Amino acid sequence: MRKRLLAIFMVLAFANFMFTAIAFAQEEVAEEETAVEEVTAEEVAEEVPFEETSQSGGLEMFARKIVGSGLVDLFIQGGFVMYPMLLLLIWGIATIIWKVISLSYGKINLNEFLDKVIPLIKEKKYNEALKLCEETKGPVAAVMHNGLLKVDQGTDAVEKAVENAGVIEMAFLEKGFIPLATVINLAPMFGFFGTIVGMIRAFSDIAAAGEVEPTIVATGIQIALITTAAGLAVAIPMQFFNNLFLGMVDGLVMDMQRGSEKMIETLVEHK
Repeated sequence: MRKRLLAIFMVLAFANFMFTAIAFAQEEVAEEETAVEEVTAEEVAEEVPFEETSQSGGLEMFARKIVGSGLVDLFIQGGFVMYPMLLLLIWGIATIIWKVISLSYGKINLNEFLDKVIPLIKEKKYNEALKLCEETKGPVAAVMHNGLLKVDQGTDAVEKAVENAGVIEMAFLEKGFIPLATVINLAPMFGFFGTIVGMIRAFSDIAAAGEVEPTIVATGIQIALITTAAGLAVAIPMQFFNNLFLGMVDGLVMDMQRGSEKMIETLVEHK
């Protein structure tokens, strides 16, 4: 069951990685400036289409068609700080996809499940109850299954088995929160780092020109603003999904507690 989840996660993560990489990829362009003849913007649009320019690679053109030229231009203008943030975004999206699949897979209708398994326990049809737990997905059924395996050893053994199984299931449910927390913390930090880089660039341009003009500092300020916005744009949705997953995990924990308590109460009442 978990192997199948892992396989699905790997496929989705790989597909997401390819799509995102293509969407934001760009080929390196030469940094050395060459003298060119001055032409108007209208002449460029009419005589030299975007797809035919020497600075535009195939992947970049494809990315512009998929996500639009605006986002690609912002990514390029943001500088080298944008690349680690892109990696964080890919990591975060892959983690979100995996958590959505795993938590959705583990959620069941608790009342419906208890209506089926509790009557079997009351009638002491433990084998049938075990089979039902095996056929039911999710941590609730797994915890109750481990408890029913110890039913012939008494209530204390059942409670201990349930407790141990609950610890294991909780460890599985909590997987993925550390990667999400890492993305949430590091993305704004990289954004602020880009802000510092942009301001250094702006003051360097001022020192080189010897005067302060808006056009001189525009590039540095642009880098600062783009990287700050990008860091927040990555962290904000990650924080949202992190809180959403915490709520889903809390719901599953409550279901495990309710299911195990109901099972133990039934065993005590029908010894």
